[in-house]
Amino acid sequence: MRTILEANSHDDIRFDILSNPEFLAEGTAINDLLYPDRVLIGGLQTPEGFKAQQALAEIYEQWVPKDKIITTNLWSSELSKLAANALLAQRISSINALSAICEATGADIDEVAYACGRDSRIGPKFLKASVGFGGSCFQKDILNLVYLSEQLNLPEVAAYWKQVVDLNEYQKKRFVSRIIKTLFNTITNKRIAVLGFAFKKDTGDTRESAAITLCKDFIQENARIYIYDPKVSEQQIFYDLSGPEVTYDIKDLKKRVTIVQSAYEASANADAIVVATEWDEFKELDFERIYKSMNKPAFIFDGRLILDAEKLKSIGFRVHTIGRANF
Repeated sequence: MRTILEANSHDDIRFDILSNPEFLAEGTAINDLLYPDRVLIGGLQTPEGFKAQQALAEIYEQWVPKDKIITTNLWSSELSKLAANALLAQRISSINALSAICEATGADIDEVAYACGRDSRIGPKFLKASVGFGGSCFQKDILNLVYLSEQLNLPEVAAYWKQVVDLNEYQKKRFVSRIIKTLFNTITNKRIAVLGFAFKKDTGDTRESAAITLCKDFIQENARIYIYDPKVSEQQIFYDLSGPEVTYDIKDLKKRVTIVQSAYEASANADAIVVATEWDEFKELDFERIYKSMNKPAFIFDGRLILDAEKLKSIGFRVHTIGRANF
C-alpha cells in the first residue's frame, strides 16, 4: 500500500500510512471508544510520519487525554494489537489449565483465581475459568502471531502461542467428556438443554463460540439438543451447526436440534442442563420450577461458573462445574 501511495504522491498531495488498531470489546464498544485505556498510533519514523501521527493524535485529543495517546513505529503498533489479545487469551487458557488440576485435586478454581488475583503483579482480570474463550479476535490474532513466528523462523515461539489455542480446544473437549461420563457414559437420545449460544453475554456474536463445539459433539453422540439464547437467531444457530463434521442438511440437523424461546422450555423433560454463555438472566431463573420439570436425576453442568452450586444441590440437582469437585 505504501509503495502505491508514495508513487502517486506529488508536491500538492502526500500520503502516509498509519497503524491505528482498535481495542473495542463487543458489548462495550461505545464506552471503549469514549473512554479508552489507550489510543495507539503507529507510523514511519520520518519527519513526514511524525507529522501524520500528530494529525491523527489531534483528532483523538478532542475527547481522549493526551497522556493516553501512544505513538510508536509501525511494527510496534501492529504487534501490540496481536500481543494484547494473545496475552488476554493466555490468561484464560492458564486459568483453564489450572481448573483441570482443581477438579482432580478438590481445589476450587474460583478460590485459586481470587488468591492469585489479589497479587498486584497479576491482578484479577481474565482469571475466570470457563468452558473456553471465543469471539472473532482471540484465536485469529493468536494464529496470526503463530504464522508470523513461523515465517520469521521462530518455531519455539510459534509452538508456545499455538499451545494457548490448543489448550482452549482441550478445555471444550474435556467438558464434553465430563458430561458424557457423568450421564452414565452415553447421551444417545438424551435431552440436553443448552443455555446460551453466543460466545459471551451481551452480544449476539457466535464466532468461535464454545457452544458450537459443545453442540456439534452432542450431535455426534446422537443427543437431542434444545438451545436457548436471548440474542442469537435460529437461522444463525443452524448455520453455525451445519458442516461436514455434522451434516449439511438442515432437515437432518433439525431432527436433533430444537431452538426454543426460554430457558424453561429448553429445560422441560431434559436430562441435563449445560450453561454455555454467562447471560445474567440465567442466574435469576426459578431452578425449583426447572428441577420439577426435568427427568431425574437432574444434572446441571455450569460451564461459566455463574450459578450457586450449593443452592442448586439443596434443591436436588447434581451439579458439575468447571474447576470444582462434583456436588
